[in-house]
Amino acid sequence: MSTPDIIRGRAWVFGDRIDTDLLAPGHAMKKGPEALAMHCLEAVDPAFAREVERGDIVVAGEDFGIGSSREQAAISLKLLGVSAVIAKSFARIFYRNAINIGLPAIPLAEAGDIAAGDRLLVDLSKGELVDETTGEEFAFPPLPDHLTAMIEAGGLMAQLKARFNAPEAQP
Repeated sequence: MSTPDIIRGRAWVFGDRIDTDLLAPGHAMKKGPEALAMHCLEAVDPAFAREVERGDIVVAGEDFGIGSSREQAAISLKLLGVSAVIAKSFARIFYRNAINIGLPAIPLAEAGDIAAGDRLLVDLSKGELVDETTGEEFAFPPLPDHLTAMIEAGGLMAQLKARFNAPEAQP
Protein backbone atom coordinates (compact mmCIF):
# COMPACT_ATOMS: atom_id res chain seq x y z
CA MET A 1 0.00 0.00 0.00
CA SER A 2 1.63 3.21 -1.13
CA THR A 3 0.05 6.63 -1.43
CA PRO A 4 1.73 10.03 -1.37
CA ASP A 5 1.01 10.25 2.39
CA ILE A 6 1.97 6.66 3.27
CA ILE A 7 5.52 5.41 2.80
CA ARG A 8 6.63 1.84 3.46
CA GLY A 9 10.20 0.68 3.21
CA ARG A 10 13.24 -0.97 4.72
CA ALA A 11 15.52 1.14 6.93
CA TRP A 12 19.13 1.90 5.98
CA VAL A 13 20.70 3.31 9.12
CA PHE A 14 23.62 5.74 9.23
CA GLY A 15 25.21 7.80 12.00
CA ASP A 16 25.63 11.47 12.74
CA ARG A 17 26.92 14.18 10.42
CA ILE A 18 26.46 12.41 7.10
CA ASP A 19 27.64 15.25 4.86
CA THR A 20 26.86 16.11 1.26
CA ASP A 21 30.28 14.89 0.13
CA LEU A 22 29.35 11.41 1.37
CA LEU A 23 26.00 11.63 -0.44
CA ALA A 24 27.37 13.08 -3.68
CA PRO A 25 31.17 12.59 -3.64
CA GLY A 26 33.28 15.30 -5.25
CA HIS A 27 35.27 12.81 -7.35
CA ALA A 28 32.05 11.80 -9.16
CA MET A 29 30.47 15.25 -9.58
CA LYS A 30 31.38 15.46 -13.29
CA LYS A 31 29.39 12.31 -14.02
CA GLY A 32 25.71 12.48 -14.92
CA PRO A 33 23.13 12.33 -12.11
CA GLU A 34 22.51 8.57 -12.41
CA ALA A 35 26.23 7.76 -12.42
CA LEU A 36 26.82 10.11 -9.48
CA ALA A 37 24.04 8.38 -7.55
CA MET A 38 25.91 5.08 -7.85
CA HIS A 39 28.59 6.61 -5.58
CA CYS A 40 26.10 7.78 -2.92
CA LEU A 41 27.30 6.87 0.57
CA GLU A 42 30.02 4.57 -0.81
CA ALA A 43 32.53 5.79 1.79
CA VAL A 44 30.17 4.73 4.59
CA ASP A 45 28.54 1.64 3.04
CA PRO A 46 30.01 0.52 -0.30
CA ALA A 47 26.97 -1.70 -0.99
CA PHE A 48 24.33 1.01 -0.42
CA ALA A 49 23.88 2.30 -3.98
CA ARG A 50 23.84 -1.25 -5.41
CA GLU A 51 21.51 -2.75 -2.83
CA VAL A 52 19.07 0.00 -1.86
CA GLU A 53 15.62 -0.73 -3.27
CA ARG A 54 12.89 1.58 -4.49
CA GLY A 55 10.89 2.65 -1.45
CA ASP A 56 13.66 2.11 1.11
CA ILE A 57 14.13 4.74 3.80
CA VAL A 58 17.38 6.33 5.00
CA VAL A 59 17.55 6.79 8.78
CA ALA A 60 20.34 8.80 10.36
CA GLY A 61 21.51 10.71 13.38
CA GLU A 62 22.19 14.40 13.82
CA ASP A 63 23.06 16.99 11.16
CA PHE A 64 22.16 14.87 8.13
CA GLY A 65 23.23 16.64 4.94
CA ILE A 66 25.73 19.08 6.46
CA GLY A 67 28.40 20.49 4.18
CA SER A 68 28.01 22.18 0.86
CA SER A 69 24.68 23.20 -0.59
CA ARG A 70 24.91 20.72 -3.48
CA GLU A 71 21.41 19.60 -4.35
CA GLN A 72 22.93 16.51 -5.98
CA ALA A 73 23.05 14.98 -2.48
CA ALA A 74 19.26 14.81 -2.24
CA ILE A 75 18.88 14.04 -5.95
CA SER A 76 21.19 11.02 -5.64
CA LEU A 77 19.03 9.55 -2.88
CA LYS A 78 15.86 10.09 -4.89
CA LEU A 79 17.38 8.61 -8.07
CA LEU A 80 18.29 5.49 -6.07
CA GLY A 81 14.64 5.13 -5.09
CA VAL A 82 14.87 6.29 -1.48
CA SER A 83 11.33 7.28 -0.46
CA ALA A 84 12.17 9.35 2.65
CA VAL A 85 14.98 10.41 4.95
CA ILE A 86 14.43 10.30 8.70
CA ALA A 87 17.06 11.86 10.94
CA LYS A 88 17.47 13.31 14.41
CA SER A 89 18.22 16.63 12.69
CA PHE A 90 19.00 18.03 9.23
CA ALA A 91 21.22 20.69 7.78
CA ARG A 92 18.83 23.46 6.68
CA ILE A 93 19.92 23.52 3.04
CA PHE A 94 19.75 19.73 2.63
CA TYR A 95 16.28 19.73 4.22
CA ARG A 96 14.99 22.31 1.77
CA ASN A 97 16.72 20.68 -1.22
CA ALA A 98 15.08 17.36 -0.31
CA ILE A 99 11.61 18.88 -0.04
CA ASN A 100 12.18 20.85 -3.28
CA ILE A 101 12.75 17.59 -5.20
CA GLY A 102 9.86 15.79 -3.52
CA LEU A 103 11.90 13.72 -1.05
CA PRO A 104 10.33 13.79 2.43
CA ALA A 105 12.84 14.76 5.15
CA ILE A 106 11.43 13.91 8.57
CA PRO A 107 13.07 15.06 11.80
CA LEU A 108 12.63 12.39 14.47
CA ALA A 109 14.43 12.59 17.82
CA GLU A 110 14.08 8.81 18.25
CA ALA A 111 15.68 7.94 14.90
CA GLY A 112 18.43 6.12 16.83
CA ASP A 113 15.84 3.57 18.02
CA ILE A 114 15.44 2.23 14.46
CA ALA A 115 17.68 -0.63 13.37
CA ALA A 116 19.04 -1.37 9.91
CA GLY A 117 16.66 -3.57 7.97
CA ASP A 118 13.58 -2.71 10.06
CA ARG A 119 10.39 -2.36 8.05
CA LEU A 120 8.92 1.12 8.49
CA LEU A 121 5.54 2.64 7.78
CA VAL A 122 5.47 6.44 7.68
CA ASP A 123 2.21 8.39 7.57
CA LEU A 124 3.19 11.91 6.52
CA SER A 125 -0.26 13.42 7.03
CA LYS A 126 -0.67 12.07 10.57
CA GLY A 127 2.97 12.51 11.62
CA GLU A 128 3.31 8.88 12.62
CA LEU A 129 6.05 6.33 12.07
CA VAL A 130 5.55 2.67 12.91
CA ASP A 131 8.51 0.34 13.07
CA GLU A 132 6.66 -2.74 11.85
CA THR A 133 9.59 -4.95 12.87
CA THR A 134 9.52 -3.95 16.55
CA GLY A 135 6.00 -2.56 16.86
CA GLU A 136 7.31 0.76 18.20
CA GLU A 137 5.39 3.89 17.24
CA PHE A 138 6.84 7.37 16.98
CA ALA A 139 5.27 10.78 16.43
CA PHE A 140 6.76 13.65 14.45
CA PRO A 141 5.36 17.04 13.46
CA PRO A 142 3.45 16.59 10.19
CA LEU A 143 4.74 18.71 7.34
CA PRO A 144 2.79 21.89 6.66
CA ASP A 145 0.16 21.50 3.94
CA HIS A 146 2.11 23.54 1.39
CA LEU A 147 5.18 21.30 1.75
CA THR A 148 3.08 18.12 1.65
CA ALA A 149 1.50 19.39 -1.58
CA MET A 150 4.98 20.03 -3.00
CA ILE A 151 6.11 16.49 -2.16
CA GLU A 152 2.91 14.98 -3.59
CA ALA A 153 3.49 16.92 -6.82
CA GLY A 154 7.00 15.47 -7.11
CA GLY A 155 8.84 18.58 -5.96
CA LEU A 156 8.82 22.32 -6.48
CA MET A 157 9.49 22.33 -10.22
CA ALA A 158 6.86 19.66 -10.91
CA GLN A 159 4.38 21.58 -8.76
CA LEU A 160 5.05 24.85 -10.60
CA LYS A 161 4.88 23.16 -13.99
CA ALA A 162 1.50 21.61 -13.13
CA ARG A 163 0.22 24.91 -11.76
CA PHE A 164 1.21 26.90 -14.84
CA ASN A 165 -0.05 24.24 -17.25
CA ALA A 166 -3.43 23.93 -15.50
CA PRO A 167 -6.38 25.06 -17.64
CA GLU A 168 -7.27 27.85 -15.19
CA ALA A 169 -3.75 29.28 -15.61
CA GLN A 170 -4.22 29.68 -19.36
CA PRO A 171 -5.29 33.09 -20.73
